[in-house]
Amino acid sequence: MPRLADSHVHLDDARFAPDREAAIERAHRAGLELLVVPGTTAASWPHIHALCSPGSGLFPGYGLHPMFMREHRDDDLHALPHWLENHRPVAVGEIGLDFHQEGQDTQRQRDYFERQLRLAREFDLPVILHARAAMDEVTTTLRRTGGLRGVVHSFSGSEEQARQLWKIGFHIGIGGPVTYERAQRLRRIVASMPIQYLLLESDAPDQPGAAHRGERNEPSYLPDVLTCVAALRNEDPEQIAEATTANVRRLFNI
Repeated sequence: MPRLADSHVHLDDARFAPDREAAIERAHRAGLELLVVPGTTAASWPHIHALCSPGSGLFPGYGLHPMFMREHRDDDLHALPHWLENHRPVAVGEIGLDFHQEGQDTQRQRDYFERQLRLAREFDLPVILHARAAMDEVTTTLRRTGGLRGVVHSFSGSEEQARQLWKIGFHIGIGGPVTYERAQRLRRIVASMPIQYLLLESDAPDQPGAAHRGERNEPSYLPDVLTCVAALRNEDPEQIAEATTANVRRLFNI
């Protein structure tokens, strides 16, 4: 069975509360040897820290997600450097910009995003990025800040937007959406993109693939994404698994 890395999974989510340990065991049995668990709010960080114990195969990220701006307080930004310094995360994240819904405080999002990017540069950590209806601005901000590396998870942009990310050394995370036949643009990108910038992810419990439509997603479903990506690229699934797992290890220094 190919050894896989899930570059983005929210195992701290309350939807895993009934069977979290069983879901992790299913993931390991499905070939997942490491899973990156990003934080979205300051309240999530202690739970993630507890989950990602040494030897668990789980690795934490700490960040303040743009979709939860109403929950964030300025004290959370002040607390983040302590968490980065003392709890050995593999990334700053999940952070970014989300302009999908009207009425959001976009300037506050920008302030939080830029301050967290500067922290990532200061601590020499990669960033795990959320970008919805804001891809061009996210890329521009990364260029302007400089000295950064990371991944745009659940990439849904254009081929040109993907190329602009690769030009500055950023990866894209691909998960369940690529398994839907209607995702033609995403499938074209995955079919021909440079393998060194590709990461696989579940984004569980969200974004299940076509075989599990309507279900709670699980990291153990990641082999479905691998199979789809390999078919699109007309390549051996084991080679894709080896390359994408190596990409995760290299990016997150695992």
